[in-house]
Amino acid sequence: MTVNLIEKEKLNKSPLEMHYLGDKVLRQPAKRVAKVDDSIRQLAKEMLQTMYSENGIGLAAPQIGIHKQIIVIDCQPDNPDTPPMILINPEIKKMSRDLCVMEEGCLSIPSVFLEVTRPRSIEVVYKDEYGKQQKMKAMGLLSRVIQHEMDHLNGVLFVDRVKNNFALTEELNKKGFSLSAVQPIS
Repeated sequence: MTVNLIEKEKLNKSPLEMHYLGDKVLRQPAKRVAKVDDSIRQLAKEMLQTMYSENGIGLAAPQIGIHKQIIVIDCQPDNPDTPPMILINPEIKKMSRDLCVMEEGCLSIPSVFLEVTRPRSIEVVYKDEYGKQQKMKAMGLLSRVIQHEMDHLNGVLFVDRVKNNFALTEELNKKGFSLSAVQPIS
């Protein structure tokens, strides 16, 4: 199965169940994938279908309750010519000192959007859906999405990185999430 053959369509019901802020499963670190095989490719396909169905541009396996180091990304979900990405066992090897602030959201914290500061660009190594080692430089939105999804692999959520406590408290309260579920990163 090749990722390029996955339809970028929204299904009536996501194939996988999402977990939300406050669920302990989101705080457990993911384990490395020992072998990339058909079961991993099938999981990645279902993760992509779930991501598209939930109107996301990134999804990490812990968000659907699976503790494996797999993330799927598609920064252009409305463009059928841009294939989605699957990153297995991703590791950031370099990050720029140059930081940028952008608004982030998360499928595990629906309708909450807050500003987060992250390195502008990164260099990441990972295995693709065939188990081949890959290396990539990413900047802008792609860099941010990779960093956001990799945080999930370590049990970190974007709200843990929000510096504006007033905005954080207000947004979480508005959407019915508990501030006590946030684990601030200094």
